[in-house]
Amino acid sequence: MGTVFKCYKPLFLTRFSPIPNSILSVHPSNLKSRSFVPCIGSLSSSQSQPLANGKGVQKPAGDFPLAPTSELWLYNTMTRRKELFKFKPRVEGRVDMYVCGVTAYDLSHIGHACVYITFDVLYRYLKHLGYEVCYVRNFTDVDDKIIARANELGEDPISLSRRYCEEFHDDMVHLCCLLPSVEPHVSDHMPQIIDTIKQILDNGCAYRIDGDVFFSVDEFPEYGRLSGRKLEDN
Repeated sequence: MGTVFKCYKPLFLTRFSPIPNSILSVHPSNLKSRSFVPCIGSLSSSQSQPLANGKGVQKPAGDFPLAPTSELWLYNTMTRRKELFKFKPRVEGRVDMYVCGVTAYDLSHIGHACVYITFDVLYRYLKHLGYEVCYVRNFTDVDDKIIARANELGEDPISLSRRYCEEFHDDMVHLCCLLPSVEPHVSDHMPQIIDTIKQILDNGCAYRIDGDVFFSVDEFPEYGRLSGRKLEDN
């Protein structure tokens, strides 16, 4: 396997070098009906960069270079700082990127667009840097919210979630986002999920209450390290 990025929030502070037009290609099927303007650029090494309205963008604080470079800086949510992307991959030249997908019980909103455009740019740029990227984005198509919405509408839950998955795909096409390498659906992996939950229970890291299974955070010493929360905050 390669290095895995598990991403749940958009990387707003990502710093990219100038990206060639060749990796900003849009979907040909949309060119006739919509207009697209690439919004990716880079800050110059000067104090500010002039804009069309005469105003400028002040040089942001941080310890990363502003001159054009092939380096990639990412905000590390574990260390709470911007860091140069450098690592020793498990497989030379390969990066595995996992991005949490939508729970398909309703139409997508602007927050979804922000997240998936962000990771689409990251996906393209890693490929531009020469990495082989396996981009995985899942669909949660089995969930209490889906069941509740289906009951309200008198619809089969899987049918409802499939419809919203298709709507999501249409939105991604309109946003010119590339398809991930893999898009697993929860409904296609129920046996594996059940087996994993059984293993967690057998290991004493989960417990049952009224038919539901909960993860035991007391059994995970590093719980809260990423979020900054403490056990007593729960």
